[in-house]
Amino acid sequence: MPELLTTDEAAEYLRLSERKLYELVANREVPCSKVTGRWLFPRTALDRWVSAGLISPAALAQVAALPIVGGSHDPLLEWALRESNSGLASLPEGSEEGLRRLTRGEVMIAAIHLHRLDGDDERANVEAVADAPGLHDAVVLGFARREQGILVGPGNPLGLSDMASIARSGARMGQRPPGAGAQLLLLALVTRAGIALDDLKLAKPVLPTGPDIAQAVRSGRIDCGIATRSVAKSAGLDFLPLTWERFDLVMRQRDYFMKGPQALFDFMRGSSFRDRAGELGGYDVSEAGAVRLVN
Repeated sequence: MPELLTTDEAAEYLRLSERKLYELVANREVPCSKVTGRWLFPRTALDRWVSAGLISPAALAQVAALPIVGGSHDPLLEWALRESNSGLASLPEGSEEGLRRLTRGEVMIAAIHLHRLDGDDERANVEAVADAPGLHDAVVLGFARREQGILVGPGNPLGLSDMASIARSGARMGQRPPGAGAQLLLLALVTRAGIALDDLKLAKPVLPTGPDIAQAVRSGRIDCGIATRSVAKSAGLDFLPLTWERFDLVMRQRDYFMKGPQALFDFMRGSSFRDRAGELGGYDVSEAGAVRLVN
């Protein structure tokens, strides 16, 4: 069967009448595109639409998504939401939870930075969205590349350098909630280092954001934790660089042109956004606003 289906092929594939399929098209409830005057239906997108179970795009479309950016916390994003007058609120709960809320229509945008135990971190964000049930109509935009690393006290008193040294030293390491991008990075790093998570002395309770990691290091509750260079710089902590990562924004195509997101995207193209990124440190915003995926 071809990848792009005609109307009669799609109706047969979905076991619907052509009349019903046209109703779904008219209500924008099914993934399709109009090319040279006729409707075409990407078969993989139809598969994801069906696999979404009965997470009905129609049901989600009937209620406007709340003007909230869920997902991962980021100091530059938090500042940009405020300074752009976008009217978008922030709900930082971790990358995977942001995607779950986006699928359920509980947020308008999810901010994500995903990592894999093995594979290509460069494409981890776009591939996760492309394969996510219920996000057949999503678009992924670049926000920034960020430098992630290990936060330690001034002067690095325990002489830490990497995951292996943290395990050997018995340093108390902060951890983030399950599904948070920094926690996924931690899991990937210990796997790549050939050590077990149990080899680390993980502190409890979990810490929701990078600034929470920084505060715990400053207060002496933990010895180290993973966060961005910008968080380390603002807290006056030493920073041991680990990797640069993609930090992206995910939303439904219908919300891309909404007033709030557009205000944010316009702001991301301005000089004040670039200047702030430079002041915070550890950001590359040369691809800010670039479309990385249209599902």
